[in-house]
Amino acid sequence: MTINGAPRIELIDSHCHLDLPHFDEDRPQVVARAQEAGVIAMVTQGVDLPSSRQAIDLAEQYAAVYAAVGVHPNDSADFQSEMLEQLRALAAHPKVVAIGEIGLDDYWKTVPMDHQIRVLQLQLDLAAELGLPVILHDREAHEPMMAELRDWVRTRLPGSPLAKRPFVGVLHSFSGNLDMAHEAYELGFILGLAGPVTFKNARDLHALVPQLDPTRLMIETDAPYLSPHPHRGKRNEPARVRLVAEKLAELWGLSFEEVCQLTTKTAQTFFNLP
Repeated sequence: MTINGAPRIELIDSHCHLDLPHFDEDRPQVVARAQEAGVIAMVTQGVDLPSSRQAIDLAEQYAAVYAAVGVHPNDSADFQSEMLEQLRALAAHPKVVAIGEIGLDDYWKTVPMDHQIRVLQLQLDLAAELGLPVILHDREAHEPMMAELRDWVRTRLPGSPLAKRPFVGVLHSFSGNLDMAHEAYELGFILGLAGPVTFKNARDLHALVPQLDPTRLMIETDAPYLSPHPHRGKRNEPARVRLVAEKLAELWGLSFEEVCQLTTKTAQTFFNLP
C-alpha cells in the first residue's frame, strides 16, 4: 500500500500482553497510538485461562488485536488435564491465531521442570491437533526446550493440520545462539526479537542478528515489559515495535521499510492474517 507515492509503513507486534492492569487507565489510547505508528495487528497473549479469555475479549473489542491462548510455564502449577478442554474451546474463537504463551522457564523455578514439560507437551499436542502455531517462552531452558521440540516435530507433529503450515511456532524474545537458531529453522520454527535487541549492552545479540535469516523472524514488544531504548525501564506498548524494526535495519544493513515488509509478511504468514 502506498500513500502519495510512498510505501505505507505496516508493522505487526507479534507478542504483547494488553490485558494486564498496566493498561487499564489508557488501553484505547495505547491501541490507537500503535495504529498511528503503523502497527496493523497486535497479538495479545494468554498466560492462564483467565488472561486467555481476556485476550479474546480484547480481540473482540479492537479490530487490530488478535489473541493467543495458553498457559505459561510459571502459571502452570495448578494445570490439570480438564483445563486442556477449556483451552480447546477458547481456541475455536475466530480471532485466536496461536497457542501461547507456553514453554519452559528455569529462571524463576516456581514450578518443577517435569511438570512444566508435561504441560508444554499437552499444549504442543493441542496446537498440532488444532492447526495453530505455538508461541514459546524459553528462559534459561534451552536444552530441555529443544529436546521437547525435536521429539514433538519428529514423532507427534507429522500428519497433523499444523504440519501443513509454513511455520509451526516461534521462539519468542529469542535468547539462544546461532546453532539453536539454525536447528529451530530446520524444525519449522521462526524467531521473535523484542526490545533487548536495542539495548546498548546487548553485544551478543547485536553480533547474532546479522547471522539470522531476515525471512524467519518476527518483531514484538512483550508490552508492558522489555521497553526498547531509549524507553528502557518504562512501561512498553505496541507502538514501540518500530524501535525494534529500526535496530534490526541497522544491524542487517537494510532499510527500515525493507525490515517492516519482511517481518510483517512473515507475521501475516505465521498467524494467517489478512
